[in-house]
Amino acid sequence: MPIRENRWTRAKEQRKQRAKQGFVYDDQPTVEEQLTRLEEDIRKLKIEFDIYFNGASKRPPYDTKNRVETIFKRLGDDRTLTYAQRFRLNTLTARYTAFRELWRRTMQGREEGRDPASQARAHQHETEQDDFRSTVVCGDAHSDVQSVRELYDALVEAKRRCNEPVDDLSFPRFHHLIASKTDSLKERLNCDRVRFSVDVEGGRVNFKAKADTED
Repeated sequence: MPIRENRWTRAKEQRKQRAKQGFVYDDQPTVEEQLTRLEEDIRKLKIEFDIYFNGASKRPPYDTKNRVETIFKRLGDDRTLTYAQRFRLNTLTARYTAFRELWRRTMQGREEGRDPASQARAHQHETEQDDFRSTVVCGDAHSDVQSVRELYDALVEAKRRCNEPVDDLSFPRFHHLIASKTDSLKERLNCDRVRFSVDVEGGRVNFKAKADTED
């Protein structure tokens, strides 16, 4: 099942469970739905800025930009977010921050008479590939689904930044792989936990695993 469909399914189930307890009404979106909507709004905002920079629109899409930043602030102030939801929000924040810096530089380039298109492409390539790292520690990867999900989301994000395919990277298959890898490393390295890390360096995804020695 595609990642987006998984998120919608989880959001729908979350709404049903909370509705049974009297906490959610039909007009109140769940956190998962807000995060999905935010992701879509960021994608829409990028398209609107591309249209503006290409000269097809006279005004920059500041209304959409302000709406996106309002959602970021509301979710950022929400203390009820789970660790996985906070991780997803931080990932979206990093992506949006890169785009916002790209738009700022492109706007500055237009004002100074430089070619905005080539500048935008160069900066996007730089910001999309650098400054990404995520670490997850697993003790029992079979039952700790949330930690494996964090690791999976981080790997998908890293591959997206490097334009690597993710269509064949399903979560069930990934979960099985990580569970087997964790068991094997714990036995071979004589440790209780395994530290997995995902980062992007030089436009390539690095995925590593080692014994966790931190207390």
